[in-house]
Amino acid sequence: MKLALKIDVDTYRGTLEGVPRLVDILRRNKAGATFLFSLGPDHTGRAIKRAFRPGFMKKVSRTSVVEHYGFKTLMYGTLLPGPDIGKRCADTLRGVHEAGFETGIHCWDHVKWQDNVEKADAAWTEEQMQLAADRYAEVFGNPAKVHGAAGWQMNAQAMRLTQRLGFGHASDTRGTHPFMPVQNAEIVLCPQLPTTLPTLDELIGIDDTTADNVHEKLLALTARPPAHGSHVYTLHAELEGMKLAPAFERLLTAWREQGYELVSLADLAGTLDRATLPRHEVVRGEVAGRSGTLMLQGPEFLA
Repeated sequence: MKLALKIDVDTYRGTLEGVPRLVDILRRNKAGATFLFSLGPDHTGRAIKRAFRPGFMKKVSRTSVVEHYGFKTLMYGTLLPGPDIGKRCADTLRGVHEAGFETGIHCWDHVKWQDNVEKADAAWTEEQMQLAADRYAEVFGNPAKVHGAAGWQMNAQAMRLTQRLGFGHASDTRGTHPFMPVQNAEIVLCPQLPTTLPTLDELIGIDDTTADNVHEKLLALTARPPAHGSHVYTLHAELEGMKLAPAFERLLTAWREQGYELVSLADLAGTLDRATLPRHEVVRGEVAGRSGTLMLQGPEFLA
């Protein structure tokens, strides 16, 4: 059984502080993982407009955003200029690759992508993805091979671009098992490895779940062998790489005891036969514990 670890890095602080700590934790636990980087400006403070989105303030109150992200981060893009993560943190990013971990693209501007891509046109979408692709190549010297969208937010053009930009695999969706995505009856030849498990911030604060026992909720979901042979777990440099690091270490130990091999998305993708992957539509829907809609693995496409 394989359990792929997908690490979303959203912010400047998460890159500088959370990423090195996660590298250390993963190496000590002999676990593989994929780090997906935000490569442009950190404009986290602009997310304040989400306060008017149904369910957002309830989620914020449950997960203590100020505690996890820090007051300064919440000012970036408003009262403070947003630091350019790819430029300022290039050595940190390269260090992750040099430590033996898969690296890829999360986005250019996290807040801008997450808040606008659903209704954005093709030109805007391509510009944002190309900015991230160019910066990744500038930092690493090679094109990225994996994409994982900020907030699991995509549109039809973004799905097409996962193929056109040459990604070997992507993890832009929530679902149950790897699939070849179909958007508006168009098959996109870039396998999706969807996140199959809830994130810590989706669980904490519900049914008496705390940072001290949240790992137990996840372990209950992975206690039985997965129906399709693998899981993908998304964690965040700002959470598991900082205040929630103890919970993450408990998960790594217990997952090994449950019999899982902890791998990168590339390792999981390497076990797949692209020719026989089921085709599934990509649809919008809600996920418990998260505000708004995001991209989900929909019905199997049989046409």
